[in-house]
Amino acid sequence: MEANASNLEIQLDQARETPLFYKVFALAGAGIMLDAADVYVASAINSSIIAQGFASISQGSMFLSSGFLGLFIGSLLAGYIGDFYGRKMSYQFNLLLFGAFTLLSAFAPNILILTIFRLFASIGLGAEIVTGYAVVNEFSPIKRRGHWSGMTAIVANSGAPLTLLIATFMIPHFGWRSMFILLGALALILWLARRHFPESPRWLLAKGRTEEANKIIAQLTRRGLYEDGELNDQNETTSHISFGKGLIIAMIAVSATLLCQYTFTTWVPTLLLKQGINIVSSIGLSAIMMLGAPIGSAIGAALVDKAGRKKVIITAFIATAILGIAYAHEQNTIGIIINGFLLTITLYILVATIVSVYTNELFQTSHRFRGAGIANGTSKLLNVLMPTAVAFIITQVSTSFIYYGIAAIAIITAIVIAIWGPETGQKAIK
Repeated sequence: MEANASNLEIQLDQARETPLFYKVFALAGAGIMLDAADVYVASAINSSIIAQGFASISQGSMFLSSGFLGLFIGSLLAGYIGDFYGRKMSYQFNLLLFGAFTLLSAFAPNILILTIFRLFASIGLGAEIVTGYAVVNEFSPIKRRGHWSGMTAIVANSGAPLTLLIATFMIPHFGWRSMFILLGALALILWLARRHFPESPRWLLAKGRTEEANKIIAQLTRRGLYEDGELNDQNETTSHISFGKGLIIAMIAVSATLLCQYTFTTWVPTLLLKQGINIVSSIGLSAIMMLGAPIGSAIGAALVDKAGRKKVIITAFIATAILGIAYAHEQNTIGIIINGFLLTITLYILVATIVSVYTNELFQTSHRFRGAGIANGTSKLLNVLMPTAVAFIITQVSTSFIYYGIAAIAIITAIVIAIWGPETGQKAIK
C-alpha cells in the first residue's frame, strides 16, 4: 500500500496539465480574486462612508479592522478544517458565509451593524486565501508549481484594479451599498459552481485513502507525465525543514508582505482624499495604481521558478523599501501615481512568490493548511491593529511615517529571509 501511494505521488508530481487541473485552477483563482476584490472594495467603501458622514475616520478604521479580524479567524479555521477534514470541506462553507453576510451588508442601517456584518463575511472569506493557493500548489506538477501558483496570483490580483474601476462607476451612481450586492451575488454563484470540487489527492494519500486518491490522479494523468529533463531542470529531493522553523519563517514573511500591501492599498483612496482629491478621482487614481497588481504577479510568476524563491523575494523586499521611502516624499499627482504604481508592482511580486508559492512549500501535506492558516492568520491579526494605527498617524502625526514603516518592515524581512529562509524551488512536497 505504501509503495502504491509513493508511486501515485510520483505520478502526481509529473502529471501534465489536464481539464480537471484547469478546472481546479480556474475555480481556485476565481475564489482568491473575490478575496482580493473584497479588500479593495472595503478601501473604496471606507473612503465613501467617511466622505458621506456615514462613519468617522475612527469608525472607518474599526470597519476595516473588523474585516481583518474576520480574516484572522477564518484563516485559522480553514487551516485546521483543511488538514483534519479535507480541503474540499474548507471550500464548501466559506463562500456561502461570505456571500450571505456581504449581501446583508448592503442593507446595514448604521456603521455598527455594517461592522458586525463585515466581521462575519470576512470569517467566510478568510479561508479563501489559505485554501486557494494551497490547493493549486498540491494539484500542480513539481516543475510547474511555481508557474501555476504565480498564475493564480495573477488571476486573483486582477480583481484589485477591476474592482476599483467598477467602484469608480458604481459608487457615485448607485452608492457604496451596490458594491456589496455585486460581490455577494458573485460569491454565491461561485459557491454553486464549486459544489463538485475534487478533494486534494495529496491530502487523501496523507490520510491513507489511496483508492480515492487513485481515482482523482487517474483524471490528472490522462495526458501523460512530463519526462525527466523536459522542462530543462533537475528534480531535487524534498526540502527537509521542521514545522516550527517553517512556521516562524512563514509567519514573518507573510505578515510583512500583507502588512505592507494592505497598509498601502487599503488606505490609498482615503490618503488621496486627505490631499484634497475628490472621492471619484481618488478611487480612479487608486485603480490606476492597482494595475500594478497583475503586472507584479506576472513578474513574480515568471521569475519564481527560473531565478529561485529567495532571490526574487529578497530583491522585491529591497525594492519595496526604496519605493516606500520615495513615495513618502512625493508631492505632485503624477509622481504619486507613478511611484504608487511601481510600489504596487513590487508588493505583488511578493504576494505572488511568498503567499502563493513559498509559504505552502515550507510545510508537509499533513500540516500545510495549518501552517499556511496560522501564517496568514497572524498577518490578519496584525492588520486588525493596522487601521487604528494608520488613523492615528494620519490625524496626529504625518502620512509620511506610514511609508517609512513599510520600508522598515521590508528591510528587516529581507534580512531574515536571506539568513534563515530555505530555498524551496523545484523540491517535491510530501
